[in-house]
Formats: sequence, structure tokens, C-alpha cells
Amino acid sequence: MLIRAGLGRVRRAVDRHSAYLTALDAVLGDGDHGDNLSTGFRAVELFLAELPADTPPGELLRAVGHRLVATVGGASGPLYGTAFIEAGFRAGETERLDAKTLAEMLAAAADGLARRGRCTLGDKTILDTLRPAAEAFGVAVAEGEGSIAAWSAAINAAQAGMRSTRPLVARRGLALRLGERSAGHLDPGAVSCFHIIVALAGDD
Repeated sequence: MLIRAGLGRVRRAVDRHSAYLTALDAVLGDGDHGDNLSTGFRAVELFLAELPADTPPGELLRAVGHRLVATVGGASGPLYGTAFIEAGFRAGETERLDAKTLAEMLAAAADGLARRGRCTLGDKTILDTLRPAAEAFGVAVAEGEGSIAAWSAAINAAQAGMRSTRPLVARRGLALRLGERSAGHLDPGAVSCFHIIVALAGDD
């Protein structure tokens, strides 16, 4: 199943970039973002091995979201977990995820994360990567592009969104306590989200 393959790529990507993500988080947060995500997505991989192969994508994504909430420490567990849960709800019971459905799932994920984190664009959070990626994917699909072109647009927008966090002053999360000193650093959640989107798009 494409979703399972994508989640496998996510686990590998998170493991590969774990040390870098943790180093970023050592400046702005608790210094455990990469380690926490690695723990969570390894738990997801083990959990998926127990799910029936014919589990519908929506049910699978909702289960993944709940597992992330339970296993990823810090704020990123509930945020990423909510994003996957909301994407799963939007997928519903469909067996095949076409480009239009994927666009709606990404939008639902961004909306859910924004609600859970009570954040908006420019707050220096995961959303600064996820929202532009979801919007770019949706625009590409609305213009008649297929999934491959839409994912390419999403990756470009995600990268720009991630980079936009460097000059920002944090308005949410632990980095908030640093005030102006949070500027000049990439947000670790925005960076992890970029790598997750790249992995989901099919690029290891």
C-alpha cells in the first residue's frame, strides 16, 4: 500500500536527520525533537506490521496519529498525531487516494494542526511548512496537475516555508521564552515537517 510505503520512508528520513533535528531543538527547545520523532515513527512501523494488509487508508492514518500522540514526547506528538488523524478522517473509507483527495487530506492535516497548536503562519512552528505545502498541492491539483507535479509543488513550498522560519521570532512553543533570541534559527518542527513531506512524496 502506498501509505505504508510512505510511512516507511518517513521513518528512515526521521532517523537519518534525527541528530540534526535534535541539535536545532537544543537551541530553541528541549533538545529532543529528533530523538522523539525517531521513537514515534519506529513505534508506528512496528504497529503497522500488526495491522491487516487491507486496512483502509483512512483507518490506518487515524491509527498512526493516535500512536504518534502516545509515543512522541513533547508538543510534536500531539501536533503530528492530530495532523495524521485529521488526514485520516478526510480520507474516510475510500480505498484509493486520488490527487483531489490527497489535497483535501493535506488541507485537513494543516487545519487540525493549527487548531491543536493554536498557531498561525509566522508563529515559527510546523505549520509554517505544512500550510504552504498543502496550499501548493491544492493549487496544482485545481489546475489539473497530477499527484507527481502536485507533490513537487508541495515540496518547493514546504522548503520555502521551512526557510522562512529562520528570521522569525517564536510566538508559540518553548522557543517563545527566548524572545528576540529565537530569531536567526530554523524551527526544528518546520524542518522535520519538510523532511516528512519529502518522504511522503516518494523521495528517500
